[in-house]
Amino acid sequence: MNDASPIKTEQTVALRREKFDHPDVTADGSPRAAVALDTLETLWINTGTLCNIECAHCYIESSPTNDRLVYFTAEDASALFNEVERLGTGTTEIGFTGGEPFMNPDMIEMADDALGRGFEVLILTNAMQPMQRPRVQKGLLDLRQRYGDALRIRISLDHYSQSLHELERGKGTWDVTIEGLDWLAEHGFHMSACGRTRWNENDGDTRIGYARLFADRCYPIDTTDPSRLVLLPEMDETVDVPEITEACWGILNVDPKDMMCATSRMVVRRKGDEAPTVLPCTLLPYDAAFGMGETLEASLSANGGMFADGAVKLNHPHCSKFCVLGGGSCSVHVDE
Repeated sequence: MNDASPIKTEQTVALRREKFDHPDVTADGSPRAAVALDTLETLWINTGTLCNIECAHCYIESSPTNDRLVYFTAEDASALFNEVERLGTGTTEIGFTGGEPFMNPDMIEMADDALGRGFEVLILTNAMQPMQRPRVQKGLLDLRQRYGDALRIRISLDHYSQSLHELERGKGTWDVTIEGLDWLAEHGFHMSACGRTRWNENDGDTRIGYARLFADRCYPIDTTDPSRLVLLPEMDETVDVPEITEACWGILNVDPKDMMCATSRMVVRRKGDEAPTVLPCTLLPYDAAFGMGETLEASLSANGGMFADGAVKLNHPHCSKFCVLGGGSCSVHVDE
């Protein structure tokens, strides 16, 4: 994704030694919560960690030099889509994240393949120079003409003010991003936006601020719809968070089926690996302990360590802070 990532420190290591240590039990000996896959609604593809900018806080530390996740290829994607169809997973949405997906030379081809098979496609982008290249814009216009609103573009806009957006993304990023948003709106694309909750504002005020900006610029984005304006919780592994036990579902009145890993998986290609790796979600691209195998079929029955018959044991701070307590989700279907 194009947003927040923890910085590893000695404090982080100390916290991880106390908690999130054993896959089956929490630090106090309680049974650790796990989430079974309900239906694989959304299949995420990480197109690669290279990005045209380097944000202050990025979930996966994307930058112009980070190639720990190398470019996913059109051949990789085709094989993955074939497996989805063969397994009958019930998948309706293919999400593309990065890095910046439009830096990947196969992005348009992969989206075309997915759309042509009847999937909805969601592309996460910063809408900056890589998306604004003539070749990419021509490809997007062609996809828009042939597939309509089945193609959806979500733009990372960290705040509705230039100053706070640029505090995260760097000076000069606002005008370029707005130019990209203007182009998408002008050509009738299905648009959504992704903001951040790090600014000490309440949800209502934040949505009102975005609504004013979008109305001024005639962007067709309903900020009251959480699938059209996604506000992601912050991630910081240096902050102590509670572990999630089996009892927490009832205590917190949270349904495990609402967790991202109940309906999503992400596939990446790590640098140096001969095959892609399936992961339970978009937040843990580098953690080897959360690898579920090289194929979707293998991931469905992953056992041992962090998995039990394909169920994901919530043995990471992100599981607690982002998903269970923060209510975070990267899917377009958050309101359904």
